[in-house]
Amino acid sequence: MVQNTNNSKIKVTPIIIDARGPRFGAVITSIVLATALATNNVWVIVAQAIVFAIGAIKGPQFTPYAFIFKSLVKPRLKKSGATEDVRPPQFAQTVGLLFALTAAVGSFAGLELVFTIAVGFALAAAFLNAAFNFCLGCEIYLLLLRARSK
Repeated sequence: MVQNTNNSKIKVTPIIIDARGPRFGAVITSIVLATALATNNVWVIVAQAIVFAIGAIKGPQFTPYAFIFKSLVKPRLKKSGATEDVRPPQFAQTVGLLFALTAAVGSFAGLELVFTIAVGFALAAAFLNAAFNFCLGCEIYLLLLRARSK
């Protein structure tokens, strides 16, 4: 709910997305992050940071991975899938962006351990979503939402 200037509540309708899209994106993200980790290539993590930034700012439904899902994968699926509020996956993209930026800054500063740890954490979170449909960033978003409402 949002309050306007005369203290009446206005209902905000959340944007709903196909829940399979972020999971598909997590598969690609896992591959990209594993590549960055294996090659220690800062430009791979910079490219992923750009994808995370799009997802964090505009929403995960606007990332290149979502475009691939919508145009190549979704039309081949036999039935429609579950939907979800866009806000938890968008928050997860923000968390991913923070890890990617930390990794990039660490690499540019010559702190390879920072790069490795930051990419490793982002990879672990992406892999959890890709393999087990457990979005760690989404769960953190929901915990923060519950804590804020108390």
